[in-house]
Amino acid sequence: MIYTTTLLSSRGGLIGSLINKVRQVVAKDWPPSDPSRANDTDHRPLTPPRPLAAASISNSPVVQSKTLEEQVGLPPRPKKPLTPYFRFMREQRPKLVAANPKITTIEVVRQLSKDWSDADVQLKDRLQAAFKKDQQIYMEQRTKYDATLTDEQRAEIKQLKQDVVDAKERRQLRKRVKELGRPKKPASAFLRFIASERTNTPQDPKQTYREWHQKTTAKWTRLPDSEKEVYMQESRKEMELYKKAITVWEEKMIRLGHIDVVRHGNLIDPPEPKTRKTQAAKEK
Repeated sequence: MIYTTTLLSSRGGLIGSLINKVRQVVAKDWPPSDPSRANDTDHRPLTPPRPLAAASISNSPVVQSKTLEEQVGLPPRPKKPLTPYFRFMREQRPKLVAANPKITTIEVVRQLSKDWSDADVQLKDRLQAAFKKDQQIYMEQRTKYDATLTDEQRAEIKQLKQDVVDAKERRQLRKRVKELGRPKKPASAFLRFIASERTNTPQDPKQTYREWHQKTTAKWTRLPDSEKEVYMQESRKEMELYKKAITVWEEKMIRLGHIDVVRHGNLIDPPEPKTRKTQAAKEK
């Protein structure tokens, strides 16, 4: 099924970048270096602050995934320096949390944002100067790093970046299609058989799901055509209802201007299972 891709707004990209920076700053201050903060006064165990749910930020210790360069087999590229605002946050957050142990993360961000707006000009100038100095060092390191890359490595990194963008667009589109109430495609005859076997022949406690699935698949292969036909008829019946429902839904989407969620080609039915006679003839 083919859909047109949905372009992500620049605003979404900026918000995502901001969230990532906040996550980095929060992670750098966790766990606290002061042993006296290992437990609060109410003897709560050492845990990160409450998640910043409003911004979809997780405050659990950040598990660093491999960068694109590391996936290609290269050392990680130099990291960009923090901007003056995030330097301010990194400096002031521990003080604010120490003075208010029960403060939530979202309240921390709000307070630091307000404090930054009211901050002394000299403080901002100092942080700006430190940022420019680190920025110059970063540019030199990045230039040397980029000079070590081969054309093949550059092409591979570029492709990986595009794969990340494409995957994100597909997730966004799937989410949007779901929100718009697209009819769900019915299960195939084989999947119906698998579902029935979960009830009729459940997985043995000593058996892995993979082993159970392989055994069930083999059972489907040996199943007589007459028994397969029962599942195939159910699938055909629901497929006809699905065709009508998806046609009505797509016409509605076109009227509402949601052209990007409408298929470009005709609906193609999944191939029906081959009969045992056909399979035997091909093997000969």
